[in-house]
Amino acid sequence: MTTRSYHHGNLRTALVETAAELARAQGPNGVVLREVARRTGVSHNAAYRHFADREELLAEVAQLGMDGLEQAMLDRMATVRTRDPRRRAVRRLRQTGRAYVQFALAEPGLFEVAFSTHAGEGDGGPYALLNAVLDEMVGVGAMPPERRAGADVACWAGVHGFAMLHLHGPLREVPAAERDAALDRMLDLIELALAPD
Repeated sequence: MTTRSYHHGNLRTALVETAAELARAQGPNGVVLREVARRTGVSHNAAYRHFADREELLAEVAQLGMDGLEQAMLDRMATVRTRDPRRRAVRRLRQTGRAYVQFALAEPGLFEVAFSTHAGEGDGGPYALLNAVLDEMVGVGAMPPERRAGADVACWAGVHGFAMLHLHGPLREVPAAERDAALDRMLDLIELALAPD
């Protein structure tokens, strides 16, 4: 990573972009306001005019991570082409899970930052998208209504745990083909539990 020569414009955006680069390379610990200012080519005082502290900057980068994760999920959902509403809903759920894990593996630093703050909580974001897909499954009869309660947490915990085990846990050395097969099997089990038909 090199130091940028900042030219007049939107300094806040430039600081966030630099912080995101640091996050991608080093995770949350890499996002340090002084270092972000230095690499952007401005004084740390200039950076403090836009961010009260490191936590505020980290929250901005976390939101970028959440936005990227949500977009990855939307992109994968868009690949589902079947017109059968039940099959479509189930496949869309599967693609959200696959996108979640693939984003985590492709962007480990940004993914870690996304979950290091309270950014992305509330309305919208990946969690709301997951809930919309689960509601769609119930709405089209792909999932019995009595299985809906808690399904969001079970799905999220499954893909998040899978990603973390492969990023930082005992499964981090598993070859990609084996990891992908394990992901397919986990998604099969989630599908079987929620949409047994």
